Amino acid sequence: MLMSESRRLSMLAPRSGRRRIVIDTDTFNEIDDQFAIVHALLSRDTVSVEAIYAAPFVNETTQDPARGMELSYDEILALLDRLAIAPVGLVHRGVTDYVGPQKKPLQAPAVDDLIARARRSTPDNPLYVIAMAAISNVAAALIAAPDIVSNIVVVWRGGHAIDWQHQREFNLEPDVGGTQVLFDSGVPLVLVPCEGVTSILHSTVPEIERYVEPYGEIGRFLAMRFKGYCDDHVGWAKEIWDMGATAWILNSDWAPSAFLPTPILTDDMHYSTDRSRHVMRYVYAIDRNRIMKDFISRLSTLCTASAQCAAPSAA
Repeated sequence: MLMSESRRLSMLAPRSGRRRIVIDTDTFNEIDDQFAIVHALLSRDTVSVEAIYAAPFVNETTQDPARGMELSYDEILALLDRLAIAPVGLVHRGVTDYVGPQKKPLQAPAVDDLIARARRSTPDNPLYVIAMAAISNVAAALIAAPDIVSNIVVVWRGGHAIDWQHQREFNLEPDVGGTQVLFDSGVPLVLVPCEGVTSILHSTVPEIERYVEPYGEIGRFLAMRFKGYCDDHVGWAKEIWDMGATAWILNSDWAPSAFLPTPILTDDMHYSTDRSRHVMRYVYAIDRNRIMKDFISRLSTLCTASAQCAAPSAA
């Protein structure tokens, strides 16, 4: 669907007030989705989380994207349980395969929900799709309902920096076809890269033990996931990449960006530039400290309100 560049620039402008968002996440794949989801759910003054979609993935735990989606779905439920948030009507299963080079249409409750919410939105009150996984759910919706591009803004944590030597990145590589659908659809896009940008967004076991673990059931759960990622914690820091996607919607100053032509993604996972292409907003830096301070502050406030926390030890 054609969209004027003035309309696209308007939709990509940071907005004040409470924004409506949905989150697309391969939650069980790693440990970063969990932190990003909790940050968004605790930021009720800034965003309203209307839905959470489970996305497929393949890694060392499973070689079946359908199984990866189910593991993600269960992990979302585990987070909500520890936050005392009811999942009914909020959490939706996603597609069980990738869109792939054939750019095939795929059906799933998440796809139907996204289309329905997008069609109830407007360019002046868009739905923000915060995507932190292979883009298959979103691409499937764009294939089935191309009209929704005028009512949504996609914030995708995928690929590497625009000048990186390749784009073989976890969220991009499994669904090159789906990523091509996203880039070619004309949907207003905020691209949040991995290596070269969100790779600075990391934490350590001492920080997590002091500032996250003491704060209630959700703090203990997040700490367990973080520490369980690696057996050797000596001199070890772990990226929490996906917090970069929620960072832009929570406070765009934490994720400074610029307008660039949306890249062409080649089949061999490289970016090609055509300056006549529609523009996107490209996040080129991350303010790691302000993101983590806000997250810890909100976690502390939640814990204090629910009287579940143990005070962090003194320095």
